[in-house]
Amino acid sequence: MRDVWLAGAGVPERKARVRGCWISPSRGGQAIFHFEGCDTISDAESLVGLEVQVPLAERAPLPRGRHYVSDLTGCEVWQRKPSGAAPQCLGPVRGVEFPGGTPLLVVDGPSGEVLIPLAEEICVLIDPAARRIEVVLPDGLLELNR
Repeated sequence: MRDVWLAGAGVPERKARVRGCWISPSRGGQAIFHFEGCDTISDAESLVGLEVQVPLAERAPLPRGRHYVSDLTGCEVWQRKPSGAAPQCLGPVRGVEFPGGTPLLVVDGPSGEVLIPLAEEICVLIDPAARRIEVVLPDGLLELNR
């Protein structure tokens, strides 16, 4: 079992102990939590909308090539040029969307929002410690975002 924090708008933060957690395919891949002392539907309904938070230092390690959204947010995205020219800064990552399939980096570009697939063949370097992501974009991707 593990302790987490439950927090939400207008609700004081409180500690909770996780009895079990699983991913529900029938609920679109949502994580389902079973908290100690939360044994009825009405108990569970009182928690709807709250965030389950884990201190950064206690996050589970991820396999190589996987990243937490919080580690990607704020990273600068640089477009590598095939010609070998200097990379171009596209802007910072504002967030990550999960539309089903490949997640999308949401980048605040100089001309507005740019959505970039978070795929290995596009995001060729992800270095959260350096706050840098390098991408090789398919032809037309930037124009598609306009």
